[in-house]
Amino acid sequence: MFDFIAMRDRLAEFPIAEMLIGLCLLVLVAFIADFVVRRILTRLILRIVGRAVHDLDVLLRPVVRSFTRVVPAVIIHQGIGGVPHLAPGFVTLVQNVAGAFMIVAVAIGIGAGLDMANALYARSPRAHRRSIKGYLQVLKIVIYAIATILVIAALIDRSPLLLLSGLGALAAVLMLVFKDTILSLVASVQLNSNDMLRVGDWIEMPQVNADGDVIDIALHTVKVQNWDKTITTIPTWRLISESYRNWRGMQESGGRRIKRSLLIDQTSARFLTEAERERMRRFLLIDDYLADKSAEMADWNAKLVEAGRDPVNMRRSTNIGAFRAYVQNYLENHPRIRQDMTLLVRQMQPTETGLPLEIYAFTATVAWAEYEAIQADIFDHLLAILPEFDLRLFQSPSGADFVLLRRPSLAA
Repeated sequence: MFDFIAMRDRLAEFPIAEMLIGLCLLVLVAFIADFVVRRILTRLILRIVGRAVHDLDVLLRPVVRSFTRVVPAVIIHQGIGGVPHLAPGFVTLVQNVAGAFMIVAVAIGIGAGLDMANALYARSPRAHRRSIKGYLQVLKIVIYAIATILVIAALIDRSPLLLLSGLGALAAVLMLVFKDTILSLVASVQLNSNDMLRVGDWIEMPQVNADGDVIDIALHTVKVQNWDKTITTIPTWRLISESYRNWRGMQESGGRRIKRSLLIDQTSARFLTEAERERMRRFLLIDDYLADKSAEMADWNAKLVEAGRDPVNMRRSTNIGAFRAYVQNYLENHPRIRQDMTLLVRQMQPTETGLPLEIYAFTATVAWAEYEAIQADIFDHLLAILPEFDLRLFQSPSGADFVLLRRPSLAA
């Protein structure tokens, strides 16, 4: 039978060999413990968790692996003192390094746990309304800062309070170093507390060439995917100090605004004759308008005749007024125009490029392609029917216009 006591007494005669054997045994035990914990227990735990919750094992793996690194460090920290013939200074050094390693492993594990919490929160319905990524990043910075102080204290074998007492003199330097972090933290808190920005919002910020959807809100930056699929990164604090346009209200309202004008040639505006007014009554959309207008003007004109006024003071219908009424009724009967939102057809101030007749309405969809199709259909129809009212659009002369002007002279 193997006699351990005799073996130990025999090794005592060779202190260096006893020390090396002790170190090898300590490293072997630490290696076996690391293998058992990381390769067997960790896989077993992750497999059980993965069956219980879908994909949770993938998120939990970095957390578990970080914390399992503590096990061999604890064995070395506790066992190094039992290795014979080691210098006290070396034992203290190894214990300090092992303690610092445990602190780093725990800090990394907590950071991985915060990342897992953010990933799980991102799957919830509330994630697109309020992002917690910025807060978690601040918490990670605090954890890593505390871990750094504890690691330094462990390596120099001093109390962390001594290091903290010396940070007061470095406060100004730290504020200068972490200026952007502090600004971003304040901006992130304001963005979330005031609900100014969410993931998925469409924003426009021309000064940084950003025009697209917000895809990420972090502590220091906000990422915007533009419509051409490029990514614009904006410092978070700029979203507080500078202006930008958020289209969320439009998307939530369910209607997208049409604000476009037809530039009418002012020389084509004129009074309608009685025959033209009767001819236009075949348009169902303005039949009632023309009838009401005729009755109103007939009453007005009758009073003028009774008063003996000159016929020049009589009121008459105009082709541009009839067209404006047609557009108004056309939009009010359009199935893809929101009737519960603002709907205007207004005549703007005349300009050197014509008389603007502006349409101000909202479509029944916010989808870009559908919105453009609805808007195009409306103006296609209005442009095509404009000649029925004997109106012309204003258009700057082109090459074809000058050719038409030259043809009579060429024929002569």
